[in-house]
Amino acid sequence: MAYDVDAIRKHFPALDGGAAHFDGPGGSQVPAKVGEAVAATLCSAIANRGTVTAAERRADGVVREARQAAADLLGARPEGVVFGRSMTQLTYDFSRALAKQWRPGDEIVVTRLDHDANIRPWLQAAQARDVTVRWADFDPETGELSASAFASLLTGRTRLVAVTAASNLLGTRPDIPAITAAAREAGALSYVDGVHLTPHSPVDVAELGADFYVCSAYKFLGPHLGLLAAAPELLETLSPDKLLPSSDAVPERFELGTLPYELLAGATAAIDFLSALVPGEGSRRARLAVSMRELEDHETALLDRLEAGLAELPRVVRYGSATRRRTPTVLFTVTGTGPKAVYEHLAGRGVNAPASTFYAIECSRRLGLGDTGAVRAGIAPYTTAAEVDLLLKALAEL
Repeated sequence: MAYDVDAIRKHFPALDGGAAHFDGPGGSQVPAKVGEAVAATLCSAIANRGTVTAAERRADGVVREARQAAADLLGARPEGVVFGRSMTQLTYDFSRALAKQWRPGDEIVVTRLDHDANIRPWLQAAQARDVTVRWADFDPETGELSASAFASLLTGRTRLVAVTAASNLLGTRPDIPAITAAAREAGALSYVDGVHLTPHSPVDVAELGADFYVCSAYKFLGPHLGLLAAAPELLETLSPDKLLPSSDAVPERFELGTLPYELLAGATAAIDFLSALVPGEGSRRARLAVSMRELEDHETALLDRLEAGLAELPRVVRYGSATRRRTPTVLFTVTGTGPKAVYEHLAGRGVNAPASTFYAIECSRRLGLGDTGAVRAGIAPYTTAAEVDLLLKALAEL
């Protein structure tokens, strides 16, 4: 059973443009089947969900299929899958819903490793409810966020721990099971940002111990859409602001307005595509487990190749040297050349590797990169060894 990257690349029309895309952490390229699923649904006879007309039944089927696909991807239950416009929008919605249960003097924990979408909504909700915010810090030398960093932060007043499953800036993967277990022991809920982990590794929400796990379809070959997984019983305890006539059922009570059926169909197609990266048998969940492990091996080999090449370039400064497992992401600067100039130089060589803080503003500041950030290169399912070498050659020219 081999991972055939050349065969996989043939499904991506965007790659015909010739650029080497290391910008996947900001949004992956999309297989043709995903675009076809979006177009077919958008152009079909479709209506609001129901059971009377064929158009209503079609809409209902699209939603149910997408919930099941998301559940298969994450090891969750379909009735606990909530869709939203983005991870950011979902996190703002859930921060407001959860904050209704907080009282003055309660506490929450956020980390300096996270994307701002898993920081700012909680800070703002805490401020509105007079709740204390505690910060878990990471080691700026290694990029590691250890579970022990939470030990002194968790108290009997802790209501929530918000933590990333993988840093979108450094690729660092904290020990989420240990962190969520500590949160649970303290009586707190855990909200895990899986946006940067989900495209690169098999995910099992139960094994992670996450009460809430949120990610974005457009990072794993799908359309722009956010999804959240939680136990339906937990969702039943929350009362989000919503319209009076809208459904109070779970998970619909969290989905404001009519769902984008065409994007849900695209998300299902993307998950189906991931399940078929390598030949396999059994359920979609079983096939996803095999495909994602093979993908992880493919991407790790390319990451090793990239890091070895960067180490030979004396002016390249790497950030983070985590020894634990990481997603295939590197952050670097080039001494004497600003990040934006490096970004533009690479673009001129047909290599897309942008420079920014990528909304991980607290992380960038802790690394000493301020609000400018650095150059980020991420490996995706369609990345090849030749593209890694092209990136290294373009950097060597500097």
